[in-house]
Amino acid sequence: MPDREERFRVMIDMVQAAVGDTPRVLDLACGTGSITDRLLRRLPGARSTGVDLDPALLAIARGSFAGDARAAFATADLKAPDWPAALPGGGQDGAGGRQGYDAVLTATALHWLRSSELEVLYGQLAGLVRPGGVFLNADHMPDPGTPRINGIERTQRHARMERARREGAPDWSEWWRAAAADPVLAGPTAERFRIYGEHAEGDTQPAAWHVRALRAAGFGEARVVWASPSDAMVLALR
Repeated sequence: MPDREERFRVMIDMVQAAVGDTPRVLDLACGTGSITDRLLRRLPGARSTGVDLDPALLAIARGSFAGDARAAFATADLKAPDWPAALPGGGQDGAGGRQGYDAVLTATALHWLRSSELEVLYGQLAGLVRPGGVFLNADHMPDPGTPRINGIERTQRHARMERARREGAPDWSEWWRAAAADPVLAGPTAERFRIYGEHAEGDTQPAAWHVRALRAAGFGEARVVWASPSDAMVLALR
């Protein structure tokens, strides 16, 4: 993903511009904590709570941020109707108020959900983001109305991935085999595959669908703020 750092840069740029230098952030489907890492490097006064179901990736995230009081992690299934209860304070202000999060951020993760599940999730997020706060989702958002362009992009992307693999970058399967052989990650990795199998059965929608779904969920505004040949990032303002 050669544009990975660029999407993170734009994401944190928008958070800083919208809610300032000390945001309270929910890193949604956080994986190994990649967003939290970029956030805290750029905005040292920020606080981040990462939430995920994958025990192997959470083990890496918790190890990476051990001893950093700015980062916390919670285990939750985003398909469960009560998943926000797993968050510190149930997603609300730790002092007992109803402030909510300044920003909810996610990248290349929510395509693991089906569209109907994502619509429900967007409604839940509208209740977790404070008024004036933001939600940013950077993910695969192909446009079904441009099949020839999509084919060109797919050919180029797979050629680039194959070139990286020949140069020594591990692919999906190789990365997970290495995790399964690691003495610390072997147990969490086995549990991870019991939960997910090889891959979840989600689907993808174009950016325009995400914009409509977020507005219908209760966000006041939403639009694309960044795009690559394959992906896009939608910002929704509460």
